[in-house]
Amino acid sequence: MTELLKKCNRTLLELWTGMTVFGLICETVLLIFSKNRGIHSASLWTGVIMGVLASVHMYFSLDRALDFPEGAAKKKITFSYVLRYTVVVIVFAVICVTKFFNPLLVFLGYMSLKVGALIQPQTHKVYNAIFHETDPEPMTEEEYNALMAAAKEDEKEDEKEKLQGSDI
Repeated sequence: MTELLKKCNRTLLELWTGMTVFGLICETVLLIFSKNRGIHSASLWTGVIMGVLASVHMYFSLDRALDFPEGAAKKKITFSYVLRYTVVVIVFAVICVTKFFNPLLVFLGYMSLKVGALIQPQTHKVYNAIFHETDPEPMTEEEYNALMAAAKEDEKEDEKEKLQGSDI
């Protein structure tokens, strides 16, 4: 099971875990206080699933946009953002018109995306413990400066080699 989880994108896994925890907390409150548990639970989990799908869309949109130059990447990200929220507005409009689900609970479920992002540092620590991993220690300023100086030296040497190779 741990190997399967390791294959998943770690940030998405941590986000989804936070979303699920939030959904379970809300579900517990619904089970205690709700008279119409079936529809209310379905409404909540519809929103959570919409949040999960939105997070997957964000991941793939950003991943693809990184392959483009800056101007095109901005356009791609903006288009993806508008598309994602257009779909959300349409889904909410259908929910409000049909009155099948509770729109407030669908919205609460969708907000699990925000809660999952807020508690992601805690879920990150949990997964570090599960996977027996640690985060790398940040570099000191001196280490960073030394690394950058070495990289500049390597670039100069590569440039010299290119110039010498072109003289032959």
